Amino acid sequence: MGNVVELKVGLHCEDCIKKILKAIKKMQDIETYNVDTQLNKVIVTGNVTNEEVIRVLQKIGKSASTWEGEEINC
Repeated sequence: MGNVVELKVGLHCEDCIKKILKAIKKMQDIETYNVDTQLNKVIVTGNVTNEEVIRVLQKIGKSASTWEGEEINC
């Protein structure tokens, strides 16, 4: 099993969630991915890093940060 990436992301509506899942699904080397709408959390497992997932989310206009509170600008 690869890395587990957990990020805070604004999940405001169904369209946001669909965009996020579609973008993540296109990433290479992922094993699983999910969103937790109650916690505004995106969880991705696989051969990926926080920075890679954040970069993909930023491309679709979403800002994301790690659960430690650091915002990573790629």
